[in-house]
Amino acid sequence: MTEYKTYEQKRKFYKSAAWEHLRQQALERDNWECQQCKREGRVHADSRKVEGQRKSIELNVHHKYEIEFYPKLAMVLDNLESLCINCHNKTHGKGFKPKEKKWDDEKW
Repeated sequence: MTEYKTYEQKRKFYKSAAWEHLRQQALERDNWECQQCKREGRVHADSRKVEGQRKSIELNVHHKYEIEFYPKLAMVLDNLESLCINCHNKTHGKGFKPKEKKWDDEKW
């Protein structure tokens, strides 16, 4: 069984043609919309690439069960969901700090 423990193993997996094909299937199935935003009643859709131009990535395809711990589910479409960058980062606990209060009116 293939393992995805190291950075190089994961990098090789995410650069593979098989992953890119499955990723496109997940995006199409999810109608190019963030599934977490959708669950929260918001809409975050990805625009498709314009011919001849690069576009910024708005959506990531997320493994619900991470490939590091569940390698058998790495290429299972039902284990994937489309998430916007913000929701994907929240899912992994990256880049979000609670806002600090600027002042406290309760000093009286």
